[in-house]
Amino acid sequence: MSVIIPIYKKEKTIKNELIKIYNILKSTPYNFEIIGVVDGTSLDNSYNEARSLKKSRIKIFGYKDNYGKGFAIRYGMEKSNGDVISFIDSGGDINPQGIIMLLEHMKWYKADIIVGSKMHSASIVKYPFARKLFSFIYYWFVRILFGLKIRDTQTGLKAYKRKVLNTVLDKLVVKRFAFDIEILAVAHSLGFRRIYDAPVEINLNFAESSIIGLFTQNGIWRFIYDTLAVWYRLNILNYYKDGKKRVAVYDKELDLYINTGDIADDRQNIINLVNQTVVRITALYRKIKNG
Repeated sequence: MSVIIPIYKKEKTIKNELIKIYNILKSTPYNFEIIGVVDGTSLDNSYNEARSLKKSRIKIFGYKDNYGKGFAIRYGMEKSNGDVISFIDSGGDINPQGIIMLLEHMKWYKADIIVGSKMHSASIVKYPFARKLFSFIYYWFVRILFGLKIRDTQTGLKAYKRKVLNTVLDKLVVKRFAFDIEILAVAHSLGFRRIYDAPVEINLNFAESSIIGLFTQNGIWRFIYDTLAVWYRLNILNYYKDGKKRVAVYDKELDLYINTGDIADDRQNIINLVNQTVVRITALYRKIKNG
């Protein structure tokens, strides 16, 4: 089992978080590794703090710039070795005992994916009302767009079978705000239908939470935009299907090919032409309007 922890500006807390998760997993019969990915090593001392833990089962990676939580998880998945790969948000909002709950649910249901859910009847959640309302609205938004019947797609605790990631990872675009829904929607569309939820315990810590930044006006609109972009790639472009010539660029620092979201065929040329035309018309309109 691999547990991935995306780390963003957590120099004051990350050592304690890693030790807590390590001690919980050590008390179980599971063979495990913990993979911490520092999303922006130049931003603070999180990387050095995490690396100071000298435990063979804790592996720390990082890269200089901030790409977002989804990319950190995607990067960690590439470095993982487990048959089951899970991730949990850093920040201490989510009780890491939930990792064990996900693994047990995966065995019970013979699942492809298990999703920690705030809406599960057994969950213990201390969250502001606005956050609960957004989760409820987004649940219906996702169900209408993608046909996913799980009640919560955005809680930062999930587990995937290795076979799911082997099929899905190289197809993902991984935008900053919609990684969770992209991997779920693509897996579902490619035939991995055994997706279930499990209870979680959450106590939102506003001082350390990794999700607060989402709940700004700009953050919410970007979240919705990126979600619609996943739907567009999935249903209009058929971007995620096998055989598609997806355009990827090689990042030397990360040693990874990163999908751009473009496809190398005539349809992409038409899309690019339309986008360029819209940009030019908009620029001309503004020029005329401003005299």
